Amino acid sequence: MQSPTYIIGHKNPDADAICSAIAYAAFKEAIGEEGFVAARCGNSNARIDAILTKFKTPLPQFVGDVIPRVEDIMRTKVRKTHIGATCSEALELIDTYDIRSLPVVDKDDHVEGVVSVFDLGEFFIPKPNEPRKMRHVFASIDNIVKALEADVVTLSNSDRVEDLYVRIGAMDFRSFGRFTETEDIKPEQSIIVVGDRYDIQQRSIQSGVRLLVVTGGLEVESDVIEMAKSKGTCLIVSKFDSATTSWIIRTATDLAPLVDREVSTFNREEKLSSVRRRIAQSNAPIFCVVDENRRLEGIFTKTDLLKPVQTSLVLVDHNELGQAVNGAGEVNITEIVDHHRLGNPPTSQPIFFRNEIIGSTCSIIAELYRARGLEPSPQIAGVLMGGIISDTLNLKGPTTTDRDRYLLPWLAGIAGVEADTLADEIFSAGSIVVSETPDRVIIADCKHYEQGDIAYSVSQVEELGFNNFWNKAEQIQDALTAYQKEKGLTFSALLVTDINTQNSLLLVEGDETCIEQISFSPYNSKHNIFELPGIVSRKKQLIPYFTSLLRNIAVMAKS
Repeated sequence: MQSPTYIIGHKNPDADAICSAIAYAAFKEAIGEEGFVAARCGNSNARIDAILTKFKTPLPQFVGDVIPRVEDIMRTKVRKTHIGATCSEALELIDTYDIRSLPVVDKDDHVEGVVSVFDLGEFFIPKPNEPRKMRHVFASIDNIVKALEADVVTLSNSDRVEDLYVRIGAMDFRSFGRFTETEDIKPEQSIIVVGDRYDIQQRSIQSGVRLLVVTGGLEVESDVIEMAKSKGTCLIVSKFDSATTSWIIRTATDLAPLVDREVSTFNREEKLSSVRRRIAQSNAPIFCVVDENRRLEGIFTKTDLLKPVQTSLVLVDHNELGQAVNGAGEVNITEIVDHHRLGNPPTSQPIFFRNEIIGSTCSIIAELYRARGLEPSPQIAGVLMGGIISDTLNLKGPTTTDRDRYLLPWLAGIAGVEADTLADEIFSAGSIVVSETPDRVIIADCKHYEQGDIAYSVSQVEELGFNNFWNKAEQIQDALTAYQKEKGLTFSALLVTDINTQNSLLLVEGDETCIEQISFSPYNSKHNIFELPGIVSRKKQLIPYFTSLLRNIAVMAKS
């Protein structure tokens, strides 16, 4: 099954990030494009919940990260063999399914090791200077019978796995048996493969060989059968010729001694970047994926690591990797729909990129509906309204455009909701400063930025007045300091915006050189808290200010 394409907003999502993801997924469905799923990479808040509850829309699916992992490339339909299997059974699987290696498991599917065609080849390729190894079989008589599909004449202790040595009885009667002396092979360890050589058959039984195999499907004389029974010699008949029979007997060898038990195993959650480092110097043909109990779950090869990752993303309300879901830079970004400054990552292929000077990403989605001559459902129209109202402060913020002012009444008519009424419900849904812990206040709507060697964060909360903030100002300031140090940032800032007065307070913690350059007035001489009259937009007002400030600091540092 093909992986879905996640339509996802930025970390610490605000209403526009959540609402635009939901609405764009609905738009994709409306125009007949399948496989798109609205997603989020952060928690909701009271205002987002108020919007979605009002329009009976569930939160998007949570996707904590899209970092490529073993489970993204592993194969779960695995051909495997058992530790008690024979070489014959392993070879049959390798030949039937045209594979190079097999995981070897026990009766409970725990991984015992791996056997490859190379391991088997090393065993079966003749070694003229090691004649004993050329003849060696570690098997039970039962497994030899099974491999040959032989007719049984008489057997004795046939289930015992033992070291045996194969010999074709093609020599003259007078020289038969000398090999036991020259190769130090005892008769009770010998398997004699012979055709209709009555004299060799008798001599073999008389000498006490372990197994006599008559080839070509030939009938065995009754007195030979009686002699075998009396001597306790196993006697079977193979339908194959002597050369083929002797080779097949060797394939009945027990697989266990050939299994490579020094194998690296992985769990399905391991990151591919880590896996690549672990196996860089390995020549193993396959790698096993196991659960916490070492039970086999799948396999992968080095070739699988070269395959394109199937996960795809559509980024909405952001275009910078620093703000995107973790792992975004390692997967396919197929589209970006945004209204912020450019800081987009490079892509391997051309993509659809729509970046507009407009108050909300939800406004862009609404325009896509209109461009196609479509109307969103009342629920989606309401969700789009929520994103626009939240991002433009109900059309009062400095990022508001005439297009936003046109779109909001159009959506209100479809949703059957007055914009001002919805705005009151959204902004009175609850104070984040009151309902959340200080550290949650910092990360609820936090974005990271980079400029040269400087990395910084700007968080924003919107309140009805500043009273709630002042009640927890010291704790929030401590939390901002802790966040800046934890993330290793040059500085961290928090913009506290009063929706009623359209003014803000700015808290900044971190590098004093940067803070000293801030030209806004300190609030009542409080350290690192500044008054920002008329400043309500992080994107359009505060970030351009910081960009200019940091550029000036860089110039001063060089002079």
